[in-house]
Amino acid sequence: MIELVARTMNARVVRTERVQSLWGGYGEIVRVHVDGVVPSVIVKSVTPPNGHGVSHARKCRSYDVELHWYRHYGTRCTARIPRLLASRKEKDAWLFVLEDLDAAGYGGRRGSVERALAWLARFHATFLGTAPDGLWRRGTYWHLATRLEELAKIPDRDLREAAPGIDRALHAGRFRTLVHGDAKPANFCFSRDDVAAVDFQYVGGGCGMQDVAYLLSGDVAHEEPYLDRYFEYLEAELTGVDFAALEREWRALYPVAKADYERFLAGWMRR
Repeated sequence: MIELVARTMNARVVRTERVQSLWGGYGEIVRVHVDGVVPSVIVKSVTPPNGHGVSHARKCRSYDVELHWYRHYGTRCTARIPRLLASRKEKDAWLFVLEDLDAAGYGGRRGSVERALAWLARFHATFLGTAPDGLWRRGTYWHLATRLEELAKIPDRDLREAAPGIDRALHAGRFRTLVHGDAKPANFCFSRDDVAAVDFQYVGGGCGMQDVAYLLSGDVAHEEPYLDRYFEYLEAELTGVDFAALEREWRALYPVAKADYERFLAGWMRR
């Protein structure tokens, strides 16, 4: 890791600082301070424990997806993300050297939901109609095909039986885009007048409402005004699109996206 950073930045590594561990003990995120023009970079080092089964396979696949995202889609993203400076994949280990958003002025970890919605609108507009080649065919970390174990644990038979239909409805629409797939508040970084997003392990094809429903699933008491704002932001980002038709379709799919996430929670809480 140290050698790759030093070579990439053409600078001497001064010290390292552990930021956090990755979910499930799959690695860590480290801030590496250097004596170059850029004072620090972020290194995401993924070294999975020995494992097997659906969950392990899903996590490992997510890092392949994230690497492919940064290498092949990141430069096209008009919404603010960290730049990929270097990367390496060796067997079942991944290494990402990324721009340090804190050093770039995005050190805030608490910001308005509206600003996060503005980021999502720009992201969805940028990739509207884009095929998810090399990404998850169906984005989000809770999508049904990878959560059959959780599905089997849902005690409500009606919800369990409705799950495939909910999934089909979400992916049968005319207007398809890429979804971030894990658009929780913790994955947004705020500057004084802008917002960036991180963590692209579950980016893939979908309906923009999946990201919006997930973001608003926390402490937001009244969703409708936020949904209105999202569509205002989205309309401002789009040209050459039948926006009225898109809005009708996606507004109708918002409760479907909510039900899809609630389906996941109903099984996940029973693990």
